[in-house]
Amino acid sequence: MNPIHYFFRPRGVALIGASSNPEKLSYGVLENMSRYGYEGKIYPVNPKGGEILGFQSYPDISATPDPVDLAVIMIPAPHVPATLEACGKRGLKAATIISGGFKEVGPEGAELERQCLEIAHRYNMRLIGPNCVGTVDLYSGLNTTFIRGLPDKGSIGFISQSGAVCGAVIDLVKGTGIGFSHFVSMGNEMDVDETDMIDFLSEDPQVKVIAAYIEAIRNGERFIEVAKRVGRQKPIVMLKAGRSEAGTKAVSSHTGSLAGTYTAYQTAFKQAGVIEARSAQELFDIANALANQPLPTGKRALIVTNAGGPTALASDSIAESGYRLPNLSEETKQGLRKHLNPAAQVSNPIDMLGSATPQEYAMGIEAGINDDQIDVILPVNVPTSLVNPEDMANSIADSVAGTKKTVLACLMGSASIQEARRILNQRHVPIYTSPEQLGPVLAAMDRYKAWLEQPEEKQVALSGINTGSAKQYFEAASRERFWGESTVRPMLESYGIPLVPAAAAATADAAAAEAEKMGYPVVMKVISPDILHKSDAGAIRLNISSATEARAAFASIVESSLKYKKDARIEGVLVEKMAPKGPEIIVGMRRDPQFGPLIMFGLGGIYVELFTDIAFRITPLNRSAAKQMIMETRAGALLAGLRGQKPADVDSVVDILLRLAQLSVDYPRISEIEINPLLVYEQGKGALALDARAILKEA
Repeated sequence: MNPIHYFFRPRGVALIGASSNPEKLSYGVLENMSRYGYEGKIYPVNPKGGEILGFQSYPDISATPDPVDLAVIMIPAPHVPATLEACGKRGLKAATIISGGFKEVGPEGAELERQCLEIAHRYNMRLIGPNCVGTVDLYSGLNTTFIRGLPDKGSIGFISQSGAVCGAVIDLVKGTGIGFSHFVSMGNEMDVDETDMIDFLSEDPQVKVIAAYIEAIRNGERFIEVAKRVGRQKPIVMLKAGRSEAGTKAVSSHTGSLAGTYTAYQTAFKQAGVIEARSAQELFDIANALANQPLPTGKRALIVTNAGGPTALASDSIAESGYRLPNLSEETKQGLRKHLNPAAQVSNPIDMLGSATPQEYAMGIEAGINDDQIDVILPVNVPTSLVNPEDMANSIADSVAGTKKTVLACLMGSASIQEARRILNQRHVPIYTSPEQLGPVLAAMDRYKAWLEQPEEKQVALSGINTGSAKQYFEAASRERFWGESTVRPMLESYGIPLVPAAAAATADAAAAEAEKMGYPVVMKVISPDILHKSDAGAIRLNISSATEARAAFASIVESSLKYKKDARIEGVLVEKMAPKGPEIIVGMRRDPQFGPLIMFGLGGIYVELFTDIAFRITPLNRSAAKQMIMETRAGALLAGLRGQKPADVDSVVDILLRLAQLSVDYPRISEIEINPLLVYEQGKGALALDARAILKEA
């Protein structure tokens, strides 16, 4: 049995730190544990003994009778390690530590966490928290939180790294009819983390969708592996906090954990099939739809409505998500005209005017269900004094019962539609209160469908990699942290990445000799471990066409370099053959602290910072993923043959990306590497790296 099971369905629970004072949080926890139908044993633990809320309390955990599997701990942080030791000796399987005062407050708290984790490992005990609000299982009735109230039972399992967000969400969805199976507040994730919980919820038959609010992911590689596997069975929807620089700082301060860059998270989500939400509202908009409706089979929608303005908003929203409103067949229109108001519009949208009855909505919806040109049905209603909203809700739900088409309803308003909203959600018709919510939900469902339809391609071993040469060179060069082009070239060459011919020259005469040998025209660049961006230093000379020009270029490059950085170490110049022109792109890697090598592709040369036309993937990288990342950029469209131009050699770029990814995996000390520009030639003629640099982590 998965030990995380004991957090939700233990045979008995000990509440350590239970209080008889109604003003204490532990009193509220005990009250919740007894309120929602949990059938296991409940043991308050308080040194004073006596009764609390009708339960016999015990002086310590050793005194509690069997069975007891789970401890919920609410005592000052310094006392938690000793309490966990006692729990371990008592044979408990799990402990939820609600107490704060751990790594979120500094080094002393971090040390307490280390002690707690060591004790838990020694006794094979799993921990949730600390600094959390507990867990809820709507089906077992166990509620170890101090949050007031619960939503309806359903099929959404919710994970939150923030206790405050968890509490706010419970209040947000209470009374809406949106159904949940679990609520889990993770806190500092000393032991059990979001990936463990996703894995556990994937095994629960009550869970259809996993929704999560996250601030940071501890083990990015494992997260992607688990999310990919789980996502094939159940959709995962996530809201990531810390998207901005300010947000990232706030996350680090709040959780005591290191937050990776938002770009890496976006990339990880995309590769793992995780659906990203942009707000708490959108998180549950999407989760509710995925839990209760089939994925759209196409992008042809029908709007059935009683109001023009909301219909226009709905039309805009779904159009921005790639959906269209096809005309209904003439036969369908004629059938509707027989029963609807003569002034009604019966094309698409079907606008039945403000007097529309529940029966007329049913006719419009039925028309969409029976029309083979419609994939998605969107009833949009503005409540009027003529119709009871509950009657409208029941009519919509009755009309779509049993259909395999995707149905999302919109009833605008708030106070007057509360019960109607609850009815539709309980009857598995997701209901939204604003037309603008419809498009993002449909777009999210489409993204998930597209990911499911992607074939799973295995990695293929690359040929032509000289691992021995690469290792030997890396060991020799790794004393320097900043690698310019002359330093990084041998590594790239060892991995089969094509580079423009080049030779190093320590003097002006040597530069002229190398240029003569190479053949004109040539390019000359400074070699200096202190100058990575040669163009910023004015340390590049192009179109050199004679020995005299080569000697002059050498002197000019040295002068410009020292003017840029007076103490720069100048080791000479790199003489390169002028390469034929071609589209300039950039490929590179930045190592993310959570997810590892993040491979980059985009428009290169001088335009890289101007247009930021960049796509990313996390290693391991396969051929189809590499090609996909190319084609999702404007640079990819350029390479494919924009406006009648001949297609470029995209396959060679794919090969270079795969080799760069393998190099990044093989040498974890490389924190950044960049090839810019990479010139790409016509199909079948390959590509050439013109410049490169790398940065190593400190040993």
